[in-house]
Amino acid sequence: MYAVMETGGKQYRVAPGDRLEIERLAVEAGQPFTFDRVLLLNMDGRVTVGSTTVPEASVVVDVVEQKRGSKVVTFKIKRLKVYHKTIGHR
Repeated sequence: MYAVMETGGKQYRVAPGDRLEIERLAVEAGQPFTFDRVLLLNMDGRVTVGSTTVPEASVVVDVVEQKRGSKVVTFKIKRLKVYHKTIGHR
């Protein structure tokens, strides 16, 4: 049994017991969350594909932790000028 769901503009193939790292959700750690955008559902060989989503299908997950991505630092400089700039973002 597995499903293909969409979140954060990306598609993920999930099965029971899988751990995924996805974009931040507006849910505290330890709380359940339901994804309604299920694109494909395979239940013991019976495949259901929705025109956009499969109606009345959802994926319920437990949020394990909220973590931040690595910090990206960019440094710009122009030679022979008095110009340098540091930019950082996640």
